[in-house]
Amino acid sequence: VRTWAGTLTRPRPVPEALAQVGLTGRADVRVRSLSGGERRRLDLALALLGRPGVVVLDEPTTGLDPESRRQVWALVQGLVADGAAVLLTTHHLEEAEELADRVAIMRAGQIVLSGTQAEIAETQPATIRFTLDDDAPQPPVPAGAQAIRQGRRVEWHTRALQPVSAELLAWAAGHGVVLRTLLARAGSLEQAFLAVADGADPHATAEENR
Repeated sequence: VRTWAGTLTRPRPVPEALAQVGLTGRADVRVRSLSGGERRRLDLALALLGRPGVVVLDEPTTGLDPESRRQVWALVQGLVADGAAVLLTTHHLEEAEELADRVAIMRAGQIVLSGTQAEIAETQPATIRFTLDDDAPQPPVPAGAQAIRQGRRVEWHTRALQPVSAELLAWAAGHGVVLRTLLARAGSLEQAFLAVADGADPHATAEENR
């Protein structure tokens, strides 16, 4: 690390760089004796020695244990807070949700979907799921919603979560129907990722993608 720091104009202090990636206690250990995860963190320390304004990280948490992964997340967030631009690739949705201001989802080397997390989530339909008692009538499906029924279990997909939820609750109250295991949730980054991975049009409805 000191050798690499000597080639840079204004490097971080070596102890600071090692502390950033949790390697302070391994400073005197030869590289070949480091574990795979420790070598990943050493790579990160070397990349950050020169105080770069733009940082490209290719799956930086691969091979790391959960504690080390969280440490890298905190480091990335610190870089952004200090004004650096970070481009990070990952296969972990949790990591993207934790770190990304903007997300690009790729398929076959091409960007299929990009935007803020909220913008990408909004490309996906919301889900309303509930279970009816055996003697309960089926509620009418609102315009623009798609319904999937499995026995007494019902699932709706809609682009209008709030008005459709309100319509369902009003119907249930008016007919004295109990909606058991009721769940209503907006579209998510995970839905968009799975739609892209499945080769579906992430902007299309569930019905159109069948």
